[in-house]
Amino acid sequence: MQTMTVASIMTANPASCRLDTPLQQVARMMVDNDCGQIPVVDENSKPIGVITDRDIAVRVVANGRAGDDAIAADAMTAPCSTVNAATSLHDCTGLMEARKIRRVPVVDADGKLSGIVSVADIALAGKDKAMADVVREVSKPGAH
Repeated sequence: MQTMTVASIMTANPASCRLDTPLQQVARMMVDNDCGQIPVVDENSKPIGVITDRDIAVRVVANGRAGDDAIAADAMTAPCSTVNAATSLHDCTGLMEARKIRRVPVVDADGKLSGIVSVADIALAGKDKAMADVVREVSKPGAH
């Protein structure tokens, strides 16, 4: 039996932003792409962090900093965990469980952003047990 890899279920070419991208534009990307996370990349398209819709709410809006001058750097989580397209689904779900994350940026051989894999991708791939395990582990209360 061949091992299923991240490449078979990831969303290729995800939207991304830079550190100085206005936060309103990042939120608009989430709406336009129907997603809850935008990777933050450097000038070489290498992921340096991620911004989730929750990051925006908790780190910026809840602290009264949601003005027009808020940028991606104000809300992002860094550094971020990544996998590559050849990473097995088993190893990817293990990382998601260990880090308590629901989405992981996928990088190419040069470390550049090439995709993203989420628990929804795992669910849609029909990996019910893997998804159930990830959701259970990611949702456990505790340190992040």
